[in-house]
Amino acid sequence: MAGVDKLPPSPLPKPADGPYVRLIQHSQQGLVNLVEQTKNYFHLHLISDSTGETLMAAGRAAAAQFQSAQALEHVYPLIRTRKQLFGVLDAIDGAPGIVLYTIVDPELASFIELRCRDMGLPCVSVLQPVINVFQTYLGAPSRGRVGAQHAMNEDYFRRIDALNFTMDHDDGQLPPDFDEADLVIVGISRTSKTPTSIYLANRGIKTANIPIVYGVPLPERLLTASKPLVVGLIASVDRIAQVRQNRLLGTTTGFQGEQYTDRALIGEELKYARSLCTRHGWPVIDVSRRSIEETAAAILALRTKWR
Repeated sequence: MAGVDKLPPSPLPKPADGPYVRLIQHSQQGLVNLVEQTKNYFHLHLISDSTGETLMAAGRAAAAQFQSAQALEHVYPLIRTRKQLFGVLDAIDGAPGIVLYTIVDPELASFIELRCRDMGLPCVSVLQPVINVFQTYLGAPSRGRVGAQHAMNEDYFRRIDALNFTMDHDDGQLPPDFDEADLVIVGISRTSKTPTSIYLANRGIKTANIPIVYGVPLPERLLTASKPLVVGLIASVDRIAQVRQNRLLGTTTGFQGEQYTDRALIGEELKYARSLCTRHGWPVIDVSRRSIEETAAAILALRTKWR
C-alpha cells in the first residue's frame, strides 16, 4: 500500500545448537570453499644466481598482501650462465607470470630484462634498487659478488655452533649446560618451543628449551643459571587444544589422549606455567596468534632490553 512502510521480516530464532546452526555452518563452509575455487592463481618466477632464499622471502611477502590471488612459485637457483637462462626463459614463456630475479652479472640481468620485455611480462630486479641506494649513500661501488651473504665467515660458523647447541638441548636435554645458553625457552607442550628455538639458532643464538609439566619442578640448573635470558611461551586454551588434537591424529592406535586435549587440564597447565614465570621474573609471550617468526622477533626485542 502506498505511503505505508513495510515492516522488515522477523529474524529467525538462532538456537545454541540444532539444524539451523548446522545449516549456517554448512553454508559458511560452502562460501569458504567457493572463495577457494574462485581464487586467482598466477605464476611467480624467481631467478637467482645463489640459493634463492632472498627472492622467496620477498616474493612471498608481496604475494601475502593479495588474499584473492595465490602464487604458483617456480624457483630457479644457481643460474649463472646464459645457457642455463635459455632453459629458464623457455619455461617462463610456457607459464607466463611475474618474474623476480637477483642476478649479479649485468649481462645476464640485461638478457632477462630483454626477454621478459619481448614476452610482455613484468620483470623486477629485487636487489638492484637497494644496492643503488647503498652505492649512492656510501659513495662506493658494490662488489658484485654472487651469494655474498652466504660466505663461510665467523658469523656462519657461529650460527652452525648455535644450531648444534640448540639441537643438543631440545626438550630439556643436557641440563648441566644451561648456563652456556644465550636463551632458554620454557612452556607447556605445543607452544612452539622447538621450532622457535631452531629459528633463533639460525640467527646465531644458542637456545635451549624446557617443557613445563604440571606439578613437576624445573631443573635446578636452570634456576641457578645466570647467563641466559629465560622466556615463557603460552597460548590460549583453544589454540593448544586444537594443536594437540591435530597431533593425536598421527599417534598410534590405543594412545590415551583424553587428558592431553582436555581444556580444563590445559587451563591448569597454563596457570601453573604463568605462576612459575611470575615467581622467577621471566617474561611471558602469548603465541596464540603469532607465527614462529613473530615470536622470535618478540624474543629478540626482549633480549635487547635485557642486555
